[in-house]
Amino acid sequence: MTLPRTEAPLDVAAVQRRTVGSLVAVQATGALGITIGIATSSLLARDLSGSEEMAGLAQTFQVLGTAVAAFLIARLMSRRGRRTGLVTGYLTAACGALLAVLAGTLGSITLLLVGMVLLGSASASNNAARYAATDLAAPAHKARALSVVVWATTLGAVVGPNLTGPAADVADALRVPELTGPFVFGALGTAAAALLAALLLRPDPLVLARQLSDDSSARVGQVPTAPSLGEVWKALRSHPLLVAATLGLAGAHATMVAVMVMTPLHMEHGGAELRVIGFVISFHVLGMFAFAPVAGWAADQWGRARLLVVGAGVLLLALLLSGLSPQGSSWQIFSGLFLLGLGWSISTIAASTLLAEHAPLEVRADVQGAADMTMSLAAAAASALAGVIVGTWGYGALNAYAAVLALAVLLAGVAGLRHARHH
Repeated sequence: MTLPRTEAPLDVAAVQRRTVGSLVAVQATGALGITIGIATSSLLARDLSGSEEMAGLAQTFQVLGTAVAAFLIARLMSRRGRRTGLVTGYLTAACGALLAVLAGTLGSITLLLVGMVLLGSASASNNAARYAATDLAAPAHKARALSVVVWATTLGAVVGPNLTGPAADVADALRVPELTGPFVFGALGTAAAALLAALLLRPDPLVLARQLSDDSSARVGQVPTAPSLGEVWKALRSHPLLVAATLGLAGAHATMVAVMVMTPLHMEHGGAELRVIGFVISFHVLGMFAFAPVAGWAADQWGRARLLVVGAGVLLLALLLSGLSPQGSSWQIFSGLFLLGLGWSISTIAASTLLAEHAPLEVRADVQGAADMTMSLAAAAASALAGVIVGTWGYGALNAYAAVLALAVLLAGVAGLRHARHH
């Protein structure tokens, strides 16, 4: 008599470990593709347009592209899973980087701006990757899983800018303008991230989470239907913590971007060398990503809302230090920018974990995409106002303005604590 064959039970913990490891590889490679072009995009825009005022357009269009892509990638993930969304996002970014190379070759500022919009898909994909780490995570470890993927950005962020020199040599070899060389590497980095996501992210964490749930609309073999925008809005209205988390995410990102983009100008006006300005930005990036696992551990131990309050406190301290800093190089600007990055990290991890925990499974990706879109739009608006404020009232006034944005993070944390006390 032959006994019936039984399938071995799925080891979800093992799948989760493999998923996080895969996302670390994808995130680090994708970050390399993003950061390498940052140093030269504004210079290329200036050269192609012939105007200093147009130099900032490249970054603005990339941020707007990130906002749009965050929403569209989330919609795709709802329908096809995390893997398809990430692969599509990174491939779109690779096309954008290649368009930037073509724009430099043809001398077209319009083509460059279109390329930068598409390149924004890389940032949107990297943001979405952090949520993918939470789909199968145990409730007590969601923040840690998310924070490890955020930390992986450090690898690409550190290596990327250092490839600017070799990228110029590549540009010479390809006979394209020198400033387009980093975008060649950017195209390779984002294409590699797409390939890694396609090969490694199996099984798809969101699809598997749906299959393991009791949700009848997500049974094995059934193609899910992307929820309507009305369903996403209904989920936000019926879950106040999702609104608070979105507010915290947008407030932290807007605060960080508004001050960070104007700091090099503040230092240059005081005679700081480019090398010193680069050190300050490196300290800032270190604060943003290097301590993310510590923030994730703290969020799991102390609670997400409580950590949002801590993040707001760190942001306000950072703004006090940088706001009092004299022009040029000073200990205040080094400390302030480091703490600005750290406060952003703490707040972002806490708010993102709240979104991962409380968004209903059937609309989870869409709610997360809507939150990331809001975050990017808030940063774009804050960045646009930052230049006006500095030009009119100075860098100190910019930090005072950013403190108002940071209070949104504090408000989100307090709302989360009140919700926890009543539930």
